[in-house]
Amino acid sequence: MSVDECVAWLKRLHYLFRQLHEIFTARITSEPLYELKTAFSHHGWLCAEQATALRTRVGEMREPPLGLEAVPHPGLKLAVDEVRSAPDATALCVGLYDLLLPSLRESLEEYRQATNPLADAPSVRLSRFALLDVDDMLRFGRVAIEGLATTHESQAMDGWRELLRQSLKCAGGISGRGEETTVLPSPCYSARPWHYDPVPRRDARFHDSYNGGVNPEAFLYDERFSPRDKTLMLFYKRLREIDVPEMMASILVESPEKPWGFHHDMSRQLWDEARHAMMGEVGFHQLGIDWTRIPINYTWSLNLNTQLTAQERHAVLFFIEQGLMPRTGKRYEWEVGKESGVALASLFQDFDWADEVLHAQLGREWYVKGFGDLNSALAYGDRCWSKVMSRWGEYREQGLTQHRNWWPELYANACAILGVPPDTQAAAFCETYETVRADLKEISASG
Repeated sequence: MSVDECVAWLKRLHYLFRQLHEIFTARITSEPLYELKTAFSHHGWLCAEQATALRTRVGEMREPPLGLEAVPHPGLKLAVDEVRSAPDATALCVGLYDLLLPSLRESLEEYRQATNPLADAPSVRLSRFALLDVDDMLRFGRVAIEGLATTHESQAMDGWRELLRQSLKCAGGISGRGEETTVLPSPCYSARPWHYDPVPRRDARFHDSYNGGVNPEAFLYDERFSPRDKTLMLFYKRLREIDVPEMMASILVESPEKPWGFHHDMSRQLWDEARHAMMGEVGFHQLGIDWTRIPINYTWSLNLNTQLTAQERHAVLFFIEQGLMPRTGKRYEWEVGKESGVALASLFQDFDWADEVLHAQLGREWYVKGFGDLNSALAYGDRCWSKVMSRWGEYREQGLTQHRNWWPELYANACAILGVPPDTQAAAFCETYETVRADLKEISASG
């Protein structure tokens, strides 16, 4: 193939990876199923990585303007719009893992066979790595569809599958080199404009999600308590971080004007935060503790997503990330994990600390530069967080939670499993989020 032919094909591959990134990201917040929420966080990042690699390669092959933001063909747009508008998790996974990603994989393999392996060696290498990521996504997707769709549901979507196939065929396939059809199918799900849902949703394993009856930060920084006991709060804090992808997804979806580098870097941070939540899940599992018995609060993502703008949410995110950099932040959590005697806690906190250093750097690149100096950026973030109404009392008055103190039960269970006597002071811990937020700063009466 000539350079022009290669570029045209690569731009279509880029379009699909970019659109898949947007679809995965946009469904994280409202997807209740924890495994899909974390998988979408991962797969969105993988697609962002491949989109960035393709952008770089196209830039090497032609002078700007590159035309990477253009829609290559209405048929491709219809296919991705249909999947974006899928009404539930089953249809979404069928569209993603049974149609779009397999078609993308086929096109990547065809490209490797069609291009000259010497002249176009960088693109051949790029496609090989892209196939690794796509295969990982497809392995998960096959299991997800098997777990979600009954035979009847799968058969009922045969007509929609055909619509997607015809949309791609109309475009000459993802490559654009196939025989194009002239008639574009009528839209199904995308006939009604799709809208992002900023309200976080959780599956049935998550309960009492408005509960603010335990302040883990207050326990963590209290010198009266042992590192071993604090490990439980560390694992809780990690698992609770599933609310960060729920919030960060809203920043990405509601910031279409931001450059691609912003979306790429923030997608990495979003996936890191999902990994941190999984670290908490794994930590509890290793200790033999059923984490589903613990209320995992989601009011941070709920309140930020519904009370602040995307810019204000980013400000709060950076303010928190920067606050984790001093010795009392992530280094302290790692030291607690190291001294606890729980090897996994030490390991996870070591990598959690490294991730947060990266996140602070990303914040300086994509947030602080808009303010001119760090102090102004931090002050704005603090003000934005102070604007958030915690509604601690309202949630109780509305019957959404009684802010039950779940800590004594968790602590007693952990001590029984570990075969150690409980510390009476630790067992009596009862500080809440009623008057202080996670950085232990007092909440104003209006908040």
